[in-house]
Amino acid sequence: MRKTIISSAILLLTLFSSSAALANSLVSTSPISGSTVTTSPSAVTITTQVVLSDMGNSVVVTDKKGQRVDDGSLIVDGMGVLIGLQSLVDSGVYTVTYSLLSDTDSPLEGSFTFNYSAPNVISVQSPVPTASKVSVPETGSSNSATSIFVIVMLFLAFVVLVSLSLYARKIFSRK
Repeated sequence: MRKTIISSAILLLTLFSSSAALANSLVSTSPISGSTVTTSPSAVTITTQVVLSDMGNSVVVTDKKGQRVDDGSLIVDGMGVLIGLQSLVDSGVYTVTYSLLSDTDSPLEGSFTFNYSAPNVISVQSPVPTASKVSVPETGSSNSATSIFVIVMLFLAFVVLVSLSLYARKIFSRK
C-alpha cells in the first residue's frame, strides 16, 4: 500500500512537472525590455522557450501617441518572432504588445516597452573659402648658379668630345 502511494505521488509530480516544462515564457527581446536605444531599430524580435505556431501570432508596436510604428511584416521562425519597424523619428517610450501561440500551450500574451532617444539634429556648416598665398616665380629673373652650372657642363662635354676625337685619330692613324 505504501509503495502504491509513493508511486502515485511520483507519477503525479512527473506529469505536472512535464506540463510546467512545456509552458511558454519569454526568453529575450530586442530591443531589451526597458532599455534606451539611440539608433532606430529596424525590427523588434521576441524569443520564447517553445516553438511557436506559424499562424495566429500578433505583435504590435506603438509610439507614445498610440500610433502603430511597425510595418506589419511578422516573421515566425521556430522559437522567435520578428516584426519590422518603420524608421523611428520621435523620442519617447515605444510599447510592444504581443500574443504568441504555440502548439503545446495557451497563448503567451504580454507587453514590454523600450525608450528611443532620437539623436539631435546635426547642422552641417558650409565650407568657407579662405585666401591663401601662392608663390609665383618671377619670370624675368633666373638663377645664376644654374646658368653657370649648365655652361660649365657644356664646356666639359666639349672638352671630352675633342679629347675623344683626337684619341680616335691617333689610334686609326697607326694602322
